[in-house]
Amino acid sequence: MTDVRFLESEESSVRIADLLKKESIDLQAQAADKAGAIDHLVGLMEKGGHLNDAAAYKACVLKREEEGSTGIGEGIAIPHAKTDAVATPGLASMIVRQGVDYESLDDEPAYLFFMIAAPAGGANIHLEVLSRLSRMLMDDDFREKLMQASSADEYLQIITDAETVQLAEDAAEEAAEESGQNDTVETPSAAPDTGRPYVIGVTACPTGIAHTYMAAEALEQKASDMGVDIKIETNGSGGVKHRLTVDDIRRAAGVIVAADKDVPVERFDGKRVLFVKVAAGIKEPQALIQQVLDGTPPVFHGTASESEAVTEGESGESTGRQIYKHLMNGVSHMLPFVIGGGILIALAFLFDMGNAGTAQFGTGTPLSAFLKNVGGLAFSMMMPILAGYIAASIGERPALMPGIVGGFLATTGGSGFFGALFAGFIAGYLIILLKKVFSHLPQALEGTKPILIYPVLGLVLIGLIMTYIINPPTSVFNHWLADTLSSMTTSSRIILGLILGGMMSIDFGGPINKAAYVFGTASLMDASGAAVSSGIMASVMIGGMVPPIAISLSMLLFRKKFTPKERQSTITNFIMGLSFITEGAIPFAASDPLHIIPPCAIGAAVAGALSMLFGCAVPAPHGGIFVFGVVTNWPMYFVSLAAGAVIAAVIMGVIRKKQPQS
Repeated sequence: MTDVRFLESEESSVRIADLLKKESIDLQAQAADKAGAIDHLVGLMEKGGHLNDAAAYKACVLKREEEGSTGIGEGIAIPHAKTDAVATPGLASMIVRQGVDYESLDDEPAYLFFMIAAPAGGANIHLEVLSRLSRMLMDDDFREKLMQASSADEYLQIITDAETVQLAEDAAEEAAEESGQNDTVETPSAAPDTGRPYVIGVTACPTGIAHTYMAAEALEQKASDMGVDIKIETNGSGGVKHRLTVDDIRRAAGVIVAADKDVPVERFDGKRVLFVKVAAGIKEPQALIQQVLDGTPPVFHGTASESEAVTEGESGESTGRQIYKHLMNGVSHMLPFVIGGGILIALAFLFDMGNAGTAQFGTGTPLSAFLKNVGGLAFSMMMPILAGYIAASIGERPALMPGIVGGFLATTGGSGFFGALFAGFIAGYLIILLKKVFSHLPQALEGTKPILIYPVLGLVLIGLIMTYIINPPTSVFNHWLADTLSSMTTSSRIILGLILGGMMSIDFGGPINKAAYVFGTASLMDASGAAVSSGIMASVMIGGMVPPIAISLSMLLFRKKFTPKERQSTITNFIMGLSFITEGAIPFAASDPLHIIPPCAIGAAVAGALSMLFGCAVPAPHGGIFVFGVVTNWPMYFVSLAAGAVIAAVIMGVIRKKQPQS
């Protein structure tokens, strides 16, 4: 077993000053708006040598901002991203004296900025440092000292001094943990009972870097001011910390769940639970704690739908948004199976070109047979995983198994992708129904629910529903759809390719893009569950490749229509486009949507239509130019890509205004 104390000492050895360099600090920064502030911070981060790809990192930062502003109020903004574009974990910081409208939670200008860059892989030791910084920023005196700093050296010294105090407090807490007075890493213990009101909570945000810890710190500070004992479990990128125990839950007056992602909530069955966005934990901690003390939140009965209903009341999240969230949970877990399996299948054909046109094509050599077998196995998991994780998003862990089995039944029963969608949603809501039906069982039988009642009844019910209700009509629909697509005239196929290609370039990774991509991946499997080459997928892929390539081409042809800083990403965008990474276009679309999005959509639509016209098809859901070798009629596929990119680039260059060149 790894020595926990060694890991803790390793974390403590990393300081904020190790991540924040003087080159990445600007105490007199100028920024006219939110976009300008992010641009300047990315530039500072790049000066610190923390980035592999500044454009890709910026795209991820902007994507995080779409999920909710990182302007947390009190004049602070903490934009951040966790991505492969980061070479080493780092910080950048600036002060904008005149303030920036950053769409902050309190609608006030932001003055103090810390940008966080976290690598996608590797150790999470740096996350402990970043959570420490987040907690420190909740201190008014600390922020005021930073604002008064006159040099980067003084700025860093203020941070180092405050961090030393924070580390001492953390060490005292760890000593208490080791003596059994608080949480331990291996065996969490309940907080001591002081006789004061006791509230517990969970905080979590999508990236788990800043908001998670700041919400926890805000709640803890306000509880201390109110004379209330509180324990907050943080569900961040570094894992779950200060895990709530059964005793914590038992004696708590209520629970605050401030989270923007799924967290385990079944354990709170029977408690009064307040579900809010993580931003509310930062913005209004006193109001949240008071609501729990007043007994305002409803009693929670352990169902995911109930938690979503309460959250919707707080945040205005619509039913459609909830359905989309559940669907995307399934899609995000499905994609690694689809992409990995699909590319291995494509490689099997690529390494077996000598048998092209024969029945053995794809399995004619030992290498190709191996790749086809492994890739096919991964690909066959596509529908079960999709259904399973849709179900789990709705009904939590008990719904996972019925969802997966429902997805298998959809595959073997001929209802395919649409059947798997039905299976996921049905399995999720079946478990919610079962939870309500058995919510009044005696306490002594509670343990039988997750290990006996939900698995057995869930399995029987999803089996009956899929076999006798969903599969028969959906299978008929699937065959009709396949026949319709195969019998489409050339003009109809061109229109379909036009629409799909355009959809891939409307929101660059958003719901419209995802809808087209999911439709494309579904077409890679026929009604019997076998992997096939797809013209639909070819149009989808080429539509997603056009925008970054078109932007790069336009920067080469119309240099004065782009700033020197924008032109620095020319090669990067070419590579991203050729690799089918549409997100390379996001920074440009965000800064100038009216002159970037329409040309990209037109060019992508043209490329998708030409791909259909030339009868191109692809067996892989990803890979871009790296799978061109197995694309049906690949020379014309390349021509389609070039035509779409040139059209988009020219339109972009014509309609865009000249940009400052200094």
